[in-house]
Amino acid sequence: MKKTLFLAALLVPAIGLASSPSGGGGGMSLPQQRRDALTPEQEAVSLYKDGTDYQEKAAKFEKEAATEADAGKKAKLEGKAKDKHEDAVKKFVKATEKNPNLFQAWGSLGYSYRKIGNYPASLEAYNKSLAIQPNYTPAMEYRAEALLALNQIDEVKTVYMSLFQMDRPRANELTAAIDKWLEKRKADPAGLDPARLDEFAKWAEQRKQLASQVSSYSSPEKPRW
Repeated sequence: MKKTLFLAALLVPAIGLASSPSGGGGGMSLPQQRRDALTPEQEAVSLYKDGTDYQEKAAKFEKEAATEADAGKKAKLEGKAKDKHEDAVKKFVKATEKNPNLFQAWGSLGYSYRKIGNYPASLEAYNKSLAIQPNYTPAMEYRAEALLALNQIDEVKTVYMSLFQMDRPRANELTAAIDKWLEKRKADPAGLDPARLDEFAKWAEQRKQLASQVSSYSSPEKPRW
């Protein structure tokens, strides 16, 4: 999961307190006595940082699992990744309890819930993040991926259109996620009507073609979709 550019500024106070005496280890949890000296907002940031550290560890296991040919080793790595996401969930839940307005923590909570397959909880967390910060495009894109997993493709279309106008790289990420989802659903429709799946595939291909055309304009104008 990519971190946003403002994460560094958000974490400055907490990182300073979390660093070891030698100046390293900014990702370490704060000792309890130091946590007690923080405001709830500062403690929320520290907990959020702990959660993102777990997510980074999970991502490493996922990357290893993706290239592992041995089925047993692959399953073990995937299990380790899931464990780390569950650890992250605990940290993000505590962070949002300390500061319910920390929309980044809600968004990250949604991400880890999605990774462990709890899609209803994932959508709820993303919705809370976006209720606080409606233009938080990371939550928008990852929420769309959760909707894909639930076959809610009409809403995915709406999210894509918004992302295309607001954050082109995130729109491209969603396009890649849609391609992977389509490949999976063509092998196993999972109850989705084949005609509806085919219509969505055509829509996705049209979006990619139009996006390519728009990106080649020297003076881009809003596409008339």
